[in-house]
Amino acid sequence: MKRSILYPIMIALILCLAPLLIAAAKVGEAAPDFTATASNGQTVKLSANLGKYVVLEWHNNGCPYVGKQYNSGNMQRLQKQWTARGVVWLTILSSAPGKQGYVTASEENDYVAKMHAKPTAALLDPTGEIGHLYDAKTSPQMVVINPQGIVIYDGAIDDKPTTDLNDVPGATNYVNLALEQAMAGKKVETPATRPYGCSVKYAN
Repeated sequence: MKRSILYPIMIALILCLAPLLIAAAKVGEAAPDFTATASNGQTVKLSANLGKYVVLEWHNNGCPYVGKQYNSGNMQRLQKQWTARGVVWLTILSSAPGKQGYVTASEENDYVAKMHAKPTAALLDPTGEIGHLYDAKTSPQMVVINPQGIVIYDGAIDDKPTTDLNDVPGATNYVNLALEQAMAGKKVETPATRPYGCSVKYAN
């Protein structure tokens, strides 16, 4: 009797937890595909960019660690530098409604214009679906995907985990290194680092 009662309960729990059991992206493995709406209204599908390098940048405009990169102009420089070389740069906003960093499409467009940012697109992810696919923990957190769709870097933007703008010029930028080494046909020497910044403000 006990077994007959527990069995359907276990099945129900497995079905409910199934979405949470999807493996997050890992370095050396295929980048999970996703489809999202950009702040400009366009639909962006990651797999449509096979054959190109892709950078994912988790963003929260209320986070001082993100502010360090944008107020110094560093993130914009990276975006301009690499998109000019054919890299697809996707800024991802995974803050839930009511949480720090949540913005509407028009608010994000205003921010991009104000900061002179140059991502390929800014993707709205208020449900946190993309963030969870990549196990994004902080803003900023950076992921680099190669033309074969494999994650080749995941982690911090650089080796200076502070909010001090003066630390930017002397920092080792891991995104630059990963892209430069990969494009030169070399092995990415630092494929993963511990991300730093503000925690991604998921709904729960």
